[in-house]
Amino acid sequence: MIDKLEMFLALAREQHFGRAAEACGVTQPTLSVGIRQLEEQLGVQLVWRGSRFGGLTPEGARVLDWARKIVSDTRTMKEEMRAARVGLAGRIRLGVIPTALTVASQLTMAFAKRHPNVSFTIYSRTSIEILKMLENLEIDAGVTYLDNEPLGRVTSVPMYRERYTLVCAPGHILFERLDVGWAEVGVSPLCLLTPDMQNRRIIDENLAAAGVRVGPTVESNSTVVILAHVVSGRWATILPTKLAEFHVRGKKLRIIPIREPAVDHSVGLIAPHREPHTPVLAALLDEAQAISEG
Repeated sequence: MIDKLEMFLALAREQHFGRAAEACGVTQPTLSVGIRQLEEQLGVQLVWRGSRFGGLTPEGARVLDWARKIVSDTRTMKEEMRAARVGLAGRIRLGVIPTALTVASQLTMAFAKRHPNVSFTIYSRTSIEILKMLENLEIDAGVTYLDNEPLGRVTSVPMYRERYTLVCAPGHILFERLDVGWAEVGVSPLCLLTPDMQNRRIIDENLAAAGVRVGPTVESNSTVVILAHVVSGRWATILPTKLAEFHVRGKKLRIIPIREPAVDHSVGLIAPHREPHTPVLAALLDEAQAISEG
């Protein structure tokens, strides 16, 4: 039944028979037969069908919760038995908010040094996407904000406090300042992350609280694009300090702390709230705790 539950999870996630079949590495007829067999085994209809996927039935939505738990438990059992045979090995799928990618690399590098037989796949995703992927078993853990928007039922380990700075090039009106207030950062055009990023929502909230009504003239979901515009001298940006320090190396840019008021948010590792975690994931949570700023 496990293979059929995996197919059902893929169909619920992809909302399309063809894409779900591709995700499972089977043909579409094979997936359709598997879903029908699962319905027969459970004695209920799981999917509304027409010319295309029509969504889950109420029974299907309930089975989806069970399927996630059963598949997750099965994967955990297999991982635990493999660890008992050969030690920690395998691959961790990690979703990371863009502003935490540099800190996430510290986590993965420290972990890889201790456990060389474990590899990583790292996805740059928004905080909302990370929660959805975690729920759908598409990732094993995530690095995201812990205290700004609801996380739901997860295990979390705080890693650091994200603080904010203005980044600008020589010639900018604020370039010589030692620090600035939130009310001052709108004196020139801004280049910021897109509104789907929680970092951008935090910045917007702080600007609004300071009475600043300014919209960015350039938006991007890529910090590389943002810094390329800032280097030109026309734009400034607001970035977390750790990310800014990484990006300005070798560039003629200035990092200026933002004060009045000082704002920070907790960023850390999240994993599904369950016991036990797989041995690999339990070790990753321990590593996050070890490198935490406390």
